[in-house]
Amino acid sequence: MLTFFFLAAVCVWIAYRITVKVHYNWNWGVMPQYLYRFDSAEGRWVAGLIVQGVFITLRLSIYSIVVAMVIGTVMGLFRTSRSPFRRMVGWSYVEIIRNIPILVWIFIFYFFISDQIIPIIGLDDPAGSKSEFTRDLVSFLFISPARFPAFLSGLLALGIYEGAYITEIVRAGIQSIDKGQWEAASALGFSRYEQLRHIIFPQAAKNVLPPLAGQFISTIKDSSIVSVISIQELTFQGMELMSATFLTFEVWITVMLLYLLICLVCSLAVERLEIHMKRGAI
Repeated sequence: MLTFFFLAAVCVWIAYRITVKVHYNWNWGVMPQYLYRFDSAEGRWVAGLIVQGVFITLRLSIYSIVVAMVIGTVMGLFRTSRSPFRRMVGWSYVEIIRNIPILVWIFIFYFFISDQIIPIIGLDDPAGSKSEFTRDLVSFLFISPARFPAFLSGLLALGIYEGAYITEIVRAGIQSIDKGQWEAASALGFSRYEQLRHIIFPQAAKNVLPPLAGQFISTIKDSSIVSVISIQELTFQGMELMSATFLTFEVWITVMLLYLLICLVCSLAVERLEIHMKRGAI
């Protein structure tokens, strides 16, 4: 409780300094229309710029973590493989990706990799001249077809980057299982695949869940970096709105609270899942 009052006092002091010393005129009244507004032409409520950015942030984060999970699981198995070649591949991937700043990696992937690969595989315009339904589907699942190449580039770049950290989480989870479990499974005649599937992975899952949850939350926050390649996620919409309205503090406080809300909900959901898994173990 004391901490709450302290934080409240700090917020009041900061607001006072901004209002009196900087002579900033607060204008919170216009912010709701950038969350949701009533479209008289369509006769219904529609998402404002900030909420549109939230939707794209969630899509980008979810798809990126799926890509990262696939890559991280495969590379995590490589890192714990008996094959020296596979271990070298897994180690090289982790060390290369983790030692490149994410902003630099985003630019490298966007300008040099995706710019060459995406047009070749025909994903530079996924809707193309197809039906309106296809274009609407792409917009609903991803982003508007015109911006899909940038979205796909950011998604893959973020997924590959986060995959390096998930690789280490998976590796640590597998190596945390006592060697006696491997020996017992081998004595029962299980192949290595069967050992991983039936014995090792179920036990390792409980160990890797907390760090995986933290990595997912980190992915949500790291997704803001793709605003530099003009993906219209939450941070990008915040910058655009601030430039148009000059409501610097109102916009960024709103963006901050939305990121906090998303990450807090994810943290609470994972906490409940951990409790459920512990009860199941008992």
